[in-house]
Amino acid sequence: MVAEPKNAIDPATEGRSPIVPKIMALPADEAQSAAELVRWPHRLGRESFYRVAYPLMFLSRRLDERFLELFQKGYAKGTVTVGIGNEATTIGMSMPLRPGRDVLSLLHRDLGAHLLQGSTPYQLLCQYLANADSPTHACEGNVHHGDAASRRFPMISHLGKMLSLVVGGTWAARRQGEQVFGLAVIGDGGTSTGEFHESLNIASVHKIPVLFLVENNHYAFSTPTSVQYNCRQLSDRAVGYGISGRTIDGTDPWMVYSTVCEVIDAMEESSLPVLLECDTRRLCGHAAYDKGLYVPAELMERWKKDDPVLHARHRLAEFCGLAESSIAAMEEAVETEVRDAVARALAVGRPRVPRQWPVYADAALLANDVGVLVDREAVIESIPFRRLSPRLKRFQAKGVKNGDAVNMALDFLLANQPNAFLAGMDVGVYGSAFKTCKGLVDRYGADRVIDMPLAESAIMGFALGASQIGAEPIIEFQFADFSTEAVTQLGLNAGTWYFRTGCAAPMLVRMPCGGGMTVGAFHSGEFEGLWSRFPGLKLLYPATPQETYEALLAGFYDPNPCLVFEHKLLYWSRGGDIDFDGDLAAVWRSRRYTEGTDLTLVALGAMVHSSLAAVTQSGYSVEVWNPMVLQPLDLGPIAESVNKTGRLLVVQESGETQGLGDRLISLLTRECFTSLKAAPELISTPDTPIPFAPELETVCRPSQEKIRKAITMILSTERLRKVA
Repeated sequence: MVAEPKNAIDPATEGRSPIVPKIMALPADEAQSAAELVRWPHRLGRESFYRVAYPLMFLSRRLDERFLELFQKGYAKGTVTVGIGNEATTIGMSMPLRPGRDVLSLLHRDLGAHLLQGSTPYQLLCQYLANADSPTHACEGNVHHGDAASRRFPMISHLGKMLSLVVGGTWAARRQGEQVFGLAVIGDGGTSTGEFHESLNIASVHKIPVLFLVENNHYAFSTPTSVQYNCRQLSDRAVGYGISGRTIDGTDPWMVYSTVCEVIDAMEESSLPVLLECDTRRLCGHAAYDKGLYVPAELMERWKKDDPVLHARHRLAEFCGLAESSIAAMEEAVETEVRDAVARALAVGRPRVPRQWPVYADAALLANDVGVLVDREAVIESIPFRRLSPRLKRFQAKGVKNGDAVNMALDFLLANQPNAFLAGMDVGVYGSAFKTCKGLVDRYGADRVIDMPLAESAIMGFALGASQIGAEPIIEFQFADFSTEAVTQLGLNAGTWYFRTGCAAPMLVRMPCGGGMTVGAFHSGEFEGLWSRFPGLKLLYPATPQETYEALLAGFYDPNPCLVFEHKLLYWSRGGDIDFDGDLAAVWRSRRYTEGTDLTLVALGAMVHSSLAAVTQSGYSVEVWNPMVLQPLDLGPIAESVNKTGRLLVVQESGETQGLGDRLISLLTRECFTSLKAAPELISTPDTPIPFAPELETVCRPSQEKIRKAITMILSTERLRKVA
């Protein structure tokens, strides 16, 4: 049994914060101050705790039961996963944490924690009904909700991926001088994911006080823990990260609450994370459609005897001396609250289709009377991230290379944006793999130029979480190839963040990419085609020092996740001048290098320079373009060029089906069909990885000569056709 806390106080005295109002109302003869709840560093005594905890546990249970009823009647949408049996853990773990201050990510069985952290029964019901009053405006699943602006990050179904966000958010808040803690909740199955390890490791290495709480209900859907892990207790894994770990009875809310309070005290002292395993229950199937028949009947019967809600009710009478009539009155108040909330939610209409889907955080208001997610100015007020497209001072530099342009842009951002930080592998003392970060750690320190563990996915999650607390992340992948490790985190989590939460996710992501350096298949990809397929991301692919400098600044100041592709071959092989007038809005445009009347040539990355050389050799009048902004695509100026020349050649280094060339041809053909005088052509690498040997790589990548021959073929073929 956990001892009574030494600093237990009456909740009527100090450290109070309001909690769910109606359901906390006790009968008049028992009404002390349980309608108000103290948070850490203060603690409730056991009697006061149960007065607060039981109504919330009962409310959570009744809401879950109503969700199941509404699903059976066809009202609740989605799979409907409920937390019946998990109430003790979810109430106990979240009660000490401070809404809007501490950083949390919760799971699908943590309904009670959402109530404790600010959600109302009505909001949660609307979310499950996917109606017009849904907190996510019916854009997200019934359990995929939260309040990102209040540091309660929404769940995604890719288990493990929420943890690193809490690590990054807690780090960012601490960096700002806030006394903040994180709560990252994961299930027993989720502990098998790679990001569970990555997140614990980063939190331990960088001493970030996050409580990693495992809700072990013994089944991941239908998979028992006997085939999920082979250690005796999941908390045993803590030793591998150099941190403390404990396993406790998660069906005892007082045990969970007291332990979490002790853990927070310990984290405040050491700044180290803690791994806490709660042995809890799931007294139903995984979801509404699942009867849970894979759980042995005798085991389920034993679990039901440990029902945490029933036990909490008994303890309310035992520790608080409440009469049955008082407890019944408390429960009736909850029933009334639930009935009223259900009636209100069922009366709400269906959501309306917005005129514009909220993919990018660009407009101040995405829609007026339909599908409004958020007023962007309100987001700016609630989360102190940078404003869109400020006017910067003019910058000029002579005779610099692309690698120099990268370093200059990063130097400018770190010097002028106190909340900016650069993170990645070997970006510190080593100066990054291609020396583009050289000297930055000496000027700005290791707390702003941060060498991270080898954990690409968790680094991206770290950046996303940090971006929600006012930090301004600049993340470098050592090679663009390694970004595939973070597809879920960057493409499905960060890219959809604004759509799901209404909050911007400003991050600058640098992608050293491309071949020509004989480094083989795992270090030579571009992957602009892959990343262009995820809505919500912005992509820029510069080819000159000027464009590189502009792209990095524009990507940084944009409120969306922005990926800048930096071709490695161009870092130190190409030079030029920079004359940037400071107008960030003007950066987002296609770039034309030559004017021409015979052919429009569109090239990406290093192929820009190969194409320009080929055009000089060809003797034809060719207009060479770089789209520069690969997402969102604006091909208007290039379409005008194709309408003028009537011919189109696209040159990319990526494989034929891996790059954007086919999409560019498709869009431009659709727009310019009646103007075309010849079929568009695509020059690319074959659909094969870049080979290692220089002789093979040279043959594989599009060469200057191959581009010249393609230009000649397109124009000569048409001339022969005319002669015939």
